Amino acid sequence: MKQYGLIGFPLSHSFSKKYFTQKFLDEDIKETVYDLYTLEHIKDLQDLLDMHPGLLGLNVTVPHKKNVLKYLDWVEHDARTAGAVNCIRITKESPVLAAFNGEVGVSGHDFRLEGYNTDLYGFEMSLRPLLKHHHTDALVLGDGGAAQAVKCVLQNLDINFRVVTRKPHGENLLFKDLKPRHIKGHNLIINTTPLGTAPNIHEFPPIPYDAITDDHLLYDLIYNPPETEFLRKGAARGATPKNGYEMLILQAEKSWEIWNSKEKHP
Repeated sequence: MKQYGLIGFPLSHSFSKKYFTQKFLDEDIKETVYDLYTLEHIKDLQDLLDMHPGLLGLNVTVPHKKNVLKYLDWVEHDARTAGAVNCIRITKESPVLAAFNGEVGVSGHDFRLEGYNTDLYGFEMSLRPLLKHHHTDALVLGDGGAAQAVKCVLQNLDINFRVVTRKPHGENLLFKDLKPRHIKGHNLIINTTPLGTAPNIHEFPPIPYDAITDDHLLYDLIYNPPETEFLRKGAARGATPKNGYEMLILQAEKSWEIWNSKEKHP
């Protein structure tokens, strides 16, 4: 039985489990399951892998996207740049061969853990078709784990950005200091905060919505509900709205591609 799954804490619901379970049914992929593995402490990852020797791949969600890095044998460039991993490929070989190749896992086990960030791929591929020539400057609302992938993609696309947070940090703007000129000067606004996620659907990031125009593109990483107050308020001013559902699908498919890849990394 081939096993895949999601680690995080808590795991009250999961888009990934529903998506992959349906994918396996639709594509007649047999002897394959996707399960949820509640993992409160990332230090227990090694024990989890020992308990489930059929695991070939894991998705990673909060709070482990950053602290999982030190448990991995190899991390792709963009994931390292973003400082976050949400996809792990698990490969196994005999302890003798692994030792011969110098590839024994970081904790001496006979499996190798490779880290990726498929959020980058999902965000970029869902954003690209919507970008127009004037989308040269962005505001990134929030600076948590999800924002790291967004910032990395914006850098790769040569889009200037400012980060907006509630508390001072580096050169970040503060929500309380946002003025209409900040909105007018940034025609791409990306919400990476949880504000507006069901069931708290009436919440929204506190920005000057009156300054939004039909030149604006508003992207919300939230997918439930499909139209957040952030997107609704922007659309009412003529902005193009985009939620995070397509990003989730794209990152899930990218994870599947990685898990089934034969490519070997140094």
